Amino acid sequence: MEKMKFKAESQRLLDMMINSIYTNREIFMRELISNASDAIDKRYYKEAEDGCTGKSRDDYEIRIAADKDARTLTISDNGIGMSKEELENNLGIIANSGSLKFKAENSESMKDVDVIGQFGVGFYSAFMVAKKIQVISKTYGSDQAYIWESEGAEGFTIDKAERANIGTDIIIYLRDDTEDDKYSEFLEEFRIRGIIKRYSDYIRYPIVMNVTKERQKPASEEEMNADDYKPEYETYTEDEKLNSMVPLWKMQKSEITEEQYSDFYKKTYMAWSNPLKVVHTNVEGVISYDALLFVPSEVPYNYYNKDFKPGLQLYSNGVLIMDKCEDLLPSYFGFISGLVDSPDLSLNISREMLQQDRQLRAIAQRLEKKLLQTFEEMRDKEREKYEKFFDNFGIQLKYGVYDKFGADKDKLKDLLLYYSSTTDNMTTLKDYVSRMTEDQKYIYYAAGESKGKIKMMPQMDFFEDKGYEVLYCTDNIDEFAFMAMREYDGKEFKNISDKDLGFEKTEEEVKAQADKNEAAKNTLDAIKDALGNKVSSVILSTRLKNHPVCFATSDGVSIEMEKILKAQAAMSGNKELSGVEADKVLELNGDLPFFDAIKKAVEAGDSDKVSDYANLLYDQALVLEGMPVEDPLAFGERICKLMK
Repeated sequence: MEKMKFKAESQRLLDMMINSIYTNREIFMRELISNASDAIDKRYYKEAEDGCTGKSRDDYEIRIAADKDARTLTISDNGIGMSKEELENNLGIIANSGSLKFKAENSESMKDVDVIGQFGVGFYSAFMVAKKIQVISKTYGSDQAYIWESEGAEGFTIDKAERANIGTDIIIYLRDDTEDDKYSEFLEEFRIRGIIKRYSDYIRYPIVMNVTKERQKPASEEEMNADDYKPEYETYTEDEKLNSMVPLWKMQKSEITEEQYSDFYKKTYMAWSNPLKVVHTNVEGVISYDALLFVPSEVPYNYYNKDFKPGLQLYSNGVLIMDKCEDLLPSYFGFISGLVDSPDLSLNISREMLQQDRQLRAIAQRLEKKLLQTFEEMRDKEREKYEKFFDNFGIQLKYGVYDKFGADKDKLKDLLLYYSSTTDNMTTLKDYVSRMTEDQKYIYYAAGESKGKIKMMPQMDFFEDKGYEVLYCTDNIDEFAFMAMREYDGKEFKNISDKDLGFEKTEEEVKAQADKNEAAKNTLDAIKDALGNKVSSVILSTRLKNHPVCFATSDGVSIEMEKILKAQAAMSGNKELSGVEADKVLELNGDLPFFDAIKKAVEAGDSDKVSDYANLLYDQALVLEGMPVEDPLAFGERICKLMK
């Protein structure tokens, strides 16, 4: 028996295979099972080509056997097997794919089958856990079996062997356990089950293992009725299929029930409730793939946890390649669970990571388009269900509008919903615009902590009188999303607290307001002097009806935005954000009695009283905006002085 060398830069390449290309030891089982599946495919199609009838896929299997005493793990198949030459060429030349070569040589008979092994390197991943590997194989059409044996990069031997049937046994002699590495874990039944369930559950042939079970020993009726009866148990073994074989996403949609979809979703993605929506699509063409996507009915418990990782499971021909592929969905759809299975992906050599290529981008673009269409249909045909979805994940769509400087705003703007001042139900921007009066130039909105607080804003009185609808923005991201969109259907967004509301006024109205402010100039200037830099100006308001005071803002930063940015600054320690402030204009209602009181104090030269009045009005405006009073102690003292 002659010892042969690997036909490659064996020492260096095999070391790289073991220590660099594969990062997860358990992958070796996925690779060997995938190779076994390819071997069965080859035999199945070869026998069909040779006219063998009466055989079905049920006649083939992959078998796992663990021997703890011998510390061996054996993976067997009844596939096509390998001759002596094939053992030497397929296993003796690293990166020589026998599966790919076989398909090329039998392209007509195998045109509808996708081989899993493409690179000819997966077999060597077993050396991550093995100190020695034996491959016993008997090829289709031969009476002689051969054994290939290797202990690593030093080389391999091939000799004659005995094997009753066609197929291959791969016997892995596990390395000895160390303090850090417990290789014997791969002999434990629960570990083997877990690996197969994760990576190879949808291999199209049964993966069988002889497992140990326990049952109660039979007993007579007299024995069971005795007072001191204690049941006795015995162990036995039987074959058990470890994989599901047929992926749900490969089945016809008409054959799948809602219950099956829900069971798969809850079992696979650790969900407690049924999905709100299922998207199951099969695409064939230049790029072919199957996708099974789930919209959660509840926000995942860890969704806002920093450890939450978005992404879809990625399969190639039913074999799990990546558990979380973030590149398949845009970040604003990060709440989607599901998977993609494609035979057309350009995988890297270890199949652990995906090369960034046009196939992946093409699938991602199609999935995004499919989900956008799905949500549009939900919005129009299943409004109650869509509003439930939006309550849970609408904020993510708003972040998607704002993210990347608004690059995706046109895709998402029609999916946004808002409550408003004139409707009980949520409304789209399109519906809002359709209800605008002819003289309305802007889409008006108000930002606040809740609908209730927005309704009580002093600025709302004016819009109620005008009959203009106001959108309620209660999410921190709302105003930033509007900034990214700038306009919808040619209508710009405008905050109802904006200094310039964009209403056209006659010359008479402009003059009357200017005269009114001029007449009150001394009082307004005195208030501004008392407040100093707290406000940029003090004016008489044209928007206040029943309330004494409010803030108006300019320069694009609203009161609500200031609150949000300062809160972020407090959390992140960003000094630049902490310095952002709205340009506050204090607007006063000159038609209410309080204004005469402060006017008299100004005329009487009572600067202390003017200061107290001015600061009370300022603090009142802060409270109405939901902002903290800057000096609560001074605020209380001023109240007490007035009460005297």
